[in-house]
Amino acid sequence: MKKIIKKLKKKLKIYNPKIKEECGVFGISNSKDSSTLTALGLHALQHRGQEGCGIVSYDGMKYYSEKRWGLVGDNFNKEKVLKNLPGNFAIGHNRYSTTGGTSLRNIQPFFADTNAGGIGVAHNGNLTNSISLRNKLVEDGAIFYTTSDTETIVQLIAKSKRIKTIDKIIDALFQIQGGYALVMLTQNTLIGVRDPFGIRPLVIGKIKNSYVFTSETCALDIIGAKYIRDVENGEIVYVENDKLISLKPFPAKKIRPCVFEYIYFSRPDSLLNGKSAYEYRKKFGEELAKEASIDADVVVPVPDSGNAAALGYSQYVKKNFELGLIRNHYVGRTFIEPSQKIRSLGVKLKLNANKSSIMNKKIVLIDDSLVRGTTCYKIVKMLYDSGAKEVHVRIACPEIRFPDFYGVDTPTKKELLAANKTNEEICKYIGAKSLKFLSVNGMYNAMGFKERNEIYPQLTDHYFTGDYPVKPIDELGDNKITQLSLLSTASNN
Repeated sequence: MKKIIKKLKKKLKIYNPKIKEECGVFGISNSKDSSTLTALGLHALQHRGQEGCGIVSYDGMKYYSEKRWGLVGDNFNKEKVLKNLPGNFAIGHNRYSTTGGTSLRNIQPFFADTNAGGIGVAHNGNLTNSISLRNKLVEDGAIFYTTSDTETIVQLIAKSKRIKTIDKIIDALFQIQGGYALVMLTQNTLIGVRDPFGIRPLVIGKIKNSYVFTSETCALDIIGAKYIRDVENGEIVYVENDKLISLKPFPAKKIRPCVFEYIYFSRPDSLLNGKSAYEYRKKFGEELAKEASIDADVVVPVPDSGNAAALGYSQYVKKNFELGLIRNHYVGRTFIEPSQKIRSLGVKLKLNANKSSIMNKKIVLIDDSLVRGTTCYKIVKMLYDSGAKEVHVRIACPEIRFPDFYGVDTPTKKELLAANKTNEEICKYIGAKSLKFLSVNGMYNAMGFKERNEIYPQLTDHYFTGDYPVKPIDELGDNKITQLSLLSTASNN
């Protein structure tokens, strides 16, 4: 058993039975505490990336960079470290790898010297044509140090023949495709970019005379910054001489934000279109109750992702909301080695049944999503083993049938349970008494839309519909988009 536990801990970041978050970005202008505030902002965005973190600062003459494995609180919590990041400008990044391996060289922000001066880049998202661009750049003599698609952006900026840095950036942006939010730092200039469809989020805040660009409003709250507005889709914003300047170089498109920001990714207290993610998730639960309620004794969430939806469901059906599962928060969002025995231990490390709340009761179990079904199977079994009479599973989003190519580490199509099994087969697989998913139109109703616009959808919802606003150029099959380097990802440099 000791060997199993040791192996489990070693592999903790290898496997996630749920969808991995995208990354988190943060940048601040003209603040004497820029690095400290950036560290605090990244701390608030920790849920978006727990693999690694980094900060790049600028003091008017030189750039400074610190990158670390692990959590922000474990790495940027000492004055000594932050003193290594002087200057009034800083950008930061929390990482989960989608393209590129897990080596220190892939942790952002990236920094490069160009003929227009230094530039730091922090990227949340994924490019759908990065391999094609990378191959062309290599043919032209470019040298790549990392396996991340973010370096492709840096290379394109450096290669541009334009004079001004902002023009070089625009040059690069017209060559890339995908879903992305960028925060960049050049000489006394903070820059933010959002992709033409607004798939990945980016907001603007202000604290005193300093502007902040970041992934979510919760990062503004932690430093006491005031929310100004979202960066619009296809917009470039930059701060120059303490003034906020906006450019819109792309052809105009209607915004299609990623629906999973509402379902899962964003922190519950972050604002999305003026409402908290928590409010949206309660509405998902309410719509789920309208569509698929069942006579039961208690409503139990899968913590913490299913909490808000379960509360919305329970309030609508007027049944008790019970914490039938207790989460150990010290485990984090668990990554478990994909062997059945180890995975079972992983679920038990993270969750345990609260027997007094579920004994001899008919349970409605609510979660935000179902991906592979392996975790759900273990939870259902745990509830039955702990004395539940019946377990009815309700999922507060539609069936996930298609992979993502915009910065979310979803499994391939062949690994997505709903892409390969009917609802009846899924129900049997997870061992539930019944199983229902929120409908696509129910999801749209919960978000304030009458229905999904089939001609031009209001959201990026390809997970459920297969409707990709930006077609993947590099690869269209079941295999994941990857970028390869001759240097092993085990080489930690």
